[in-house]
Amino acid sequence: MVKKSPLKFFLLSLLLIAIDQSSKLLVHFNMEPGFAGQIRLVGDWLKLHYVLNPGMAFGMQLGHEYGKLLLSLFRLVAMAGIGWYLVHLAHRGAPNGLLWAMAMILAGAVGNVIDSTFYGVFLDNAPYGSTTPWFHGQVIDMVFVDVWEGFLPEWIPIWGGQYYSTPIFNIADSCIFVGVCIILFFQRRFFREQHEEDGLLPDDLSPDTASVLPASEFDETTPTDSDATEKDPDPVSTDDPQSSPQRPRNSPEDSPHGL
Repeated sequence: MVKKSPLKFFLLSLLLIAIDQSSKLLVHFNMEPGFAGQIRLVGDWLKLHYVLNPGMAFGMQLGHEYGKLLLSLFRLVAMAGIGWYLVHLAHRGAPNGLLWAMAMILAGAVGNVIDSTFYGVFLDNAPYGSTTPWFHGQVIDMVFVDVWEGFLPEWIPIWGGQYYSTPIFNIADSCIFVGVCIILFFQRRFFREQHEEDGLLPDDLSPDTASVLPASEFDETTPTDSDATEKDPDPVSTDDPQSSPQRPRNSPEDSPHGL
């Protein structure tokens, strides 16, 4: 197992976080929200569309009074957990592809945590009626891949009959989505390489770290008495005339009449 430094993977996370926050601030200070400020990038299907997302990724929300606060706290815990797991994988010598994917997921988590924690205070975009602007900031979304919009069928639970369009997301959401897809698509390769790495001998072999295999690990075993009995059920050879007494022929005992 060859340990790796997690520094370069954290640097990728920092770069993606900087891109995510820069794009959000540019949109906030230079675009009008909604359709009024929409900008077409590629035809009618790829647009910049400024919206505020009070909930989870891709516009989903938690319908609860404290849903936003719980979501923000969950994001903080998830961010810390992902960061710790990235360091853990690097120290175990995990494949680089897995580490890059984890760095992307970490960047997405941190990017949205910044929005939820601080935007309600510094950008004053907390929803109306929030108990505190802290941890109630709304996430800025702007990437709109407009491939479908319309009313959902009535038979769909909860959302049936409502008008929906393709979700609008941001760079942080994209990082999480791409990172998770990479892990799912290449999980067999990643974890096979990890298994092979774990099977290698350590690099710092020394007399102090050497160990002696227990006797039970040896293939050669001493034969037992039962094995010897099975191999040679009659240890006394009958070919040796001196090994077994023989009565002379025509002895009185052989005759039915005695003499």
